[in-house]
Amino acid sequence: MAVAQTINGGLRRIPAWTIYIVGAIYVVWQFWLALNQIGPYLVEPINVLERTYGEAGLILLVVGLLVTPLRKWTGVNMIKFRRAIGVTAFFVVLAHLLVWAVLDVQSLGRMWTEIVKRPYVTIGMVSFVLLIPLVATSNNLSVRKLGGATWRKLHKLTYPVALFAALHYLWLAKGFQIEPIAYAVAVGVLLATRFRPGLSYSGLFRSRGRQ
Repeated sequence: MAVAQTINGGLRRIPAWTIYIVGAIYVVWQFWLALNQIGPYLVEPINVLERTYGEAGLILLVVGLLVTPLRKWTGVNMIKFRRAIGVTAFFVVLAHLLVWAVLDVQSLGRMWTEIVKRPYVTIGMVSFVLLIPLVATSNNLSVRKLGGATWRKLHKLTYPVALFAALHYLWLAKGFQIEPIAYAVAVGVLLATRFRPGLSYSGLFRSRGRQ
């Protein structure tokens, strides 16, 4: 517990908005690397950038799901960062979608064809669409307007969002790849903890005022 208290003391000194700044810098930096074909972007920069943003978004979703179990199991409290993690996840996933739509597919007709014909694209799009009401209501005003109980029910959409995102990554991977499997297992375990008898965990976008 002493270690957890030390970590919590350090976390209290870090404002939650730093998550947004770091996320924005990451997205811009990766785009700049891809634009100049530096490092991993030397070959197929659009494809690599698309996957880089997608994986980053999935990591943020996993981290958001981890916040409550981490506090329960270790005492490390990252609750104040959860909203920022969730909102940042949305915008990183949005960047992933835009790279795919604008730079890769480049056509509304082709986008629709891909969504309809490719199951991994379909499930990825469903995950993104489910993120929209979550980010739109990730504010204290929405909590007051909807009421705490309704708001919490709505934000349980976090669970299928993370599940579909993990399946999207797993499905599009070619051959046996450890990373997609690892993310799928992590999401599965974190979701399983929420459905154990006697436990009730909240979603990724829970407001600080209701925690």
